Amino acid sequence: MKNVISNNSASYFSVIIAEMLGKILYFPVWWYTVGLFKKIKSLLKMIKDREKNIGLSVWVKNIFVPMYGQYDFSGRMISFFIRFFQILYRSFVMLFWIFVAIISVLFWIAIPAFIVFALIFQIF
Repeated sequence: MKNVISNNSASYFSVIIAEMLGKILYFPVWWYTVGLFKKIKSLLKMIKDREKNIGLSVWVKNIFVPMYGQYDFSGRMISFFIRFFQILYRSFVMLFWIFVAIISVLFWIAIPAFIVFALIFQIF
C-alpha cells in the first residue's frame, strides 16, 4: 500500500512541476500577445471614458451653435470664441491622456526586458 501512495505522489509531483514550467515558459508569450492586447484594450476604453468625461466631441459638435439663444452677431462671436478656447483646452487634456496611454504601453513592453537585464546584471 505504501508503494502505491509514493507512486501517486511522484506522478502528481511531476504533473505539478510540468505545469509550473509550462506556465513559466508561456508567460513571456502571454505578456507580449494576450496581455498586451488586454492592456491596449483597457487603455482604449480609458481614453474613450476620458473623452466622454471631458465632452470634447460635444463641444466640437456645437462650436457654431450660439450659447443661451443669443442669435445676434456679438452672441455668436462670443459663443464661438468661448467654445474655441474650451475645445483647445480639452484637446490638450485629451492629448495628455493619450500620451499617458502610449507611455503605459511602452512601459508594458519594456518591463520584462528591463527585469531580464537587471537579473543578468546582478548575476554577473
